[in-house]
Amino acid sequence: MSIKANILIAGSLIVSGLMLGGPAVHASEDVDSLKVELDRLRQQMQQAQQAYEGQIGKLESRIKSLESDPKHKKGQASAYSLESGEQSGFEIGLSGEIIAGGSSVEDAELLNLQAGGGHDPVRNGFNVPNVELHVGGTVDPYLDAQATLVFAIDQEGETVVELEEAFATTRNLPNGLQAKAGQYFTEFGRHNTQHVHSWQFVDQPVILSRLFGGDGLRSQGARAAWLTPMPWYSEVIFGAQNARGETVPSFLGEAGEDVGGFTLLDRESRNLSDLLYSTRWLNGFDLTEETSANFGLSALHGPNATGSDTDTQIYGADLYVKWQPVKNQRGFPFVSWQTEALLRDYEAGDQGTDGATNLEDWGIYTQTVWGFRTDWTAGLRLSFSEGDGLSGADPFRDRRYRASPALTWFPTEFSKLRLQYNADSAEFLAEDDTAHTVWLQLEYNLGSHFAHTF
Repeated sequence: MSIKANILIAGSLIVSGLMLGGPAVHASEDVDSLKVELDRLRQQMQQAQQAYEGQIGKLESRIKSLESDPKHKKGQASAYSLESGEQSGFEIGLSGEIIAGGSSVEDAELLNLQAGGGHDPVRNGFNVPNVELHVGGTVDPYLDAQATLVFAIDQEGETVVELEEAFATTRNLPNGLQAKAGQYFTEFGRHNTQHVHSWQFVDQPVILSRLFGGDGLRSQGARAAWLTPMPWYSEVIFGAQNARGETVPSFLGEAGEDVGGFTLLDRESRNLSDLLYSTRWLNGFDLTEETSANFGLSALHGPNATGSDTDTQIYGADLYVKWQPVKNQRGFPFVSWQTEALLRDYEAGDQGTDGATNLEDWGIYTQTVWGFRTDWTAGLRLSFSEGDGLSGADPFRDRRYRASPALTWFPTEFSKLRLQYNADSAEFLAEDDTAHTVWLQLEYNLGSHFAHTF
């Protein structure tokens, strides 16, 4: 019985006693009965007060415990205690996808249609192009770290394992500065840094696969970022990475591969001029209360292996605009528009040698995604890419058009089901320059993920 109820009962009895009437012979009996009842109520009130004070004591102890827990201390890492100097945990998550579909062309041509996309579906039937294991967390007061291990099954049915990313970033540097070091996606444009489970479509844009490779442009290195004191969001990024390997095909790449009819030599990195340098300037604005926009410019410079002194430059511009009403349900409805344009200037062969030339490749994609109701989106992406010179027979440099409508359903925040159609027009297709492909994608997520660029 609560304290309030006991008080009400006692008060009622007292009032009743004061209002007692009748013969005097009953007065003493009524007084004795009232005293007994009051004593009983007093004991109940004391017991209730003790129980109440006990609950208050427990709550106070719980509050002190939470206040002393480093997870709840303002400004301290959720995974590290400054007092004990120990880590208390980290995030781990798994995401995977299976894609089924078919195309009007055979597997060999389908692989070229996808421009060798390492995480794109590349064969008729079933594909498992990406299963991603991710771990990340706070190392100490100075560093965050994360790593991503990717498993995939290639066109031949062989399992491929790769260390996609493994890097550390600084925490709380002054003056808006941040540093990163390790193996990471080069911060060029919007799409290149996004992991597969963040993609708005089944596959990546063709021009990105052509210039950055099927696995995205990434390598080992370090970069510095500066959040400038501009009145709007304005960030400048500068980085240096190794220029050699299969994930940097526009630069030193892998010896023996071909680019525009030139076979890549086994060119070693000799000094700092043989590194891949990147820069990016990103700006964010709120156009209205419900509409925001990001605009970025990116550039790359590094050596390529078609000669002993040949270089590559890649330039890009990107724009992202999103409308979302102030009142929404889990982010729906919304409309987003994203577009990127890229240009590659590729010195092929040392100057003065036979066949030396400059190759230029360019491309653009633009995509719109409409979250028309909760957990449902409809999207359309249009792509164009082309290379100059005699590129008609080269599936990685010919003139290409692609239209890709897609419909996506999110049963929960941990899964999605996507249906996509690709209509490709490509010069390298011998008989008919048009191919039709349909993909059905199922994606699932387990555990938690460190925040990704979005």
